[in-house]
Amino acid sequence: MEHPPGRAGRLSAVWFDDHDSIRRLRDRYHHDLFDRFLPFVDEFVVDHREGGFLCHVDPSGRRVDERKLTWFDARGVWVYSFLHNHLGGREEHLAVARRTVGFLGRTKPATDEPWPLEVTRDGVPLVASGGAVYGDLFVAEGLAEFSKATGDDRHWHTAKELLLRSLRRYDAPDFQPAIGQTYLGPGAPPLPGARVLGIWMVLLRVATQMLQMRDDAELEGVAARCVEAIVGHHHNPRFDLLNELLEHDLSRPDNEYEQLVYTGHGVEALWMVMAEATRLGDDGLFDTAATWLRRHVEVAWDDVYGGLFRNLQHVDRNVWSTDKQLWVQEEVLIGALLVIERTGAGWAKELFERTYQYVQDTFPLHGHGSPTWRHATDRQGSHESFAALPARIENYHHPRHLMLAISCLDRMLEEAP
Repeated sequence: MEHPPGRAGRLSAVWFDDHDSIRRLRDRYHHDLFDRFLPFVDEFVVDHREGGFLCHVDPSGRRVDERKLTWFDARGVWVYSFLHNHLGGREEHLAVARRTVGFLGRTKPATDEPWPLEVTRDGVPLVASGGAVYGDLFVAEGLAEFSKATGDDRHWHTAKELLLRSLRRYDAPDFQPAIGQTYLGPGAPPLPGARVLGIWMVLLRVATQMLQMRDDAELEGVAARCVEAIVGHHHNPRFDLLNELLEHDLSRPDNEYEQLVYTGHGVEALWMVMAEATRLGDDGLFDTAATWLRRHVEVAWDDVYGGLFRNLQHVDRNVWSTDKQLWVQEEVLIGALLVIERTGAGWAKELFERTYQYVQDTFPLHGHGSPTWRHATDRQGSHESFAALPARIENYHHPRHLMLAISCLDRMLEEAP
């Protein structure tokens, strides 16, 4: 296989002050997206017959299951619409998004209930949402970006309705009382009506993108509420980290949830706050989010094997989930690039280079004959731990990282003298 510009396998150093190095890095990202990831997904993952994405595929392209998840289908609409809107305007990308929007239309419940979590290949519901709001929020994100690609405002308005409906569900005092089990396991105590960092994060990201398309007072209110919750309430000054879960009234729990910091969401939420601060032109908010992002990375970094841990289950006892997830590392890279673009901070350059090298050394499967990447591994980054996981192609965080990085690096190149 022909290697992209720069060294094969490793970049010896990425110096953002050098125009040629920025271009080499941008070309590497472009190669990973357009020459590796997208051709594989088009051949083995995109359901060209029904619409949607068949993500239960192993690195060779072998399909092991035909079930579909609304999360993956909706996120795929966003990915392919974003590709069309920002990276080439190719009709084939828009066609994938359009077919998937049609598929989601067939799986939409007749009632006001959320989209099902899981469906058959042809759209028969298998697993209900369980009252979760993430699925509908991802549908909203996809439809909003699709509306921009097609010029059809109806999809933007549907996205707004879904976002506001999801917020109403989230505001119920009995919302998902078992949410803590996601982070602490089956023995976690109930927390009805919990305020969840991950939900504020997705609400904010959807609202920010929609407000970049058009002004809307209601969505401005949603975005402001999300920022206030994240910055003003989830931040725990006792240890300078973001708690994942709060009480319904945004007070801090007095049990083990006060000790819970899901660092993966912390990093992801903070770059999304930075993106919102950029939209608002709020330098103070941007700097606060950047400082806290740096803090979360410093705490979550594995000094022995490299990379970030995603889940600090108990701060004072220093209890971690020790698996390594690709998406967590990629959220760090997005955040570091946003800081570099805006401030040129040396710490962000060092953070990007360190994390980028770890990702390149740990997650690509090119040495195993596949253009895909591991989506998760153990602490040591062993291939055996990945191979033991259920087969799945990650069709959202990974391409989002590649696309946002290309867009950010392109802006840097345009602004460079």
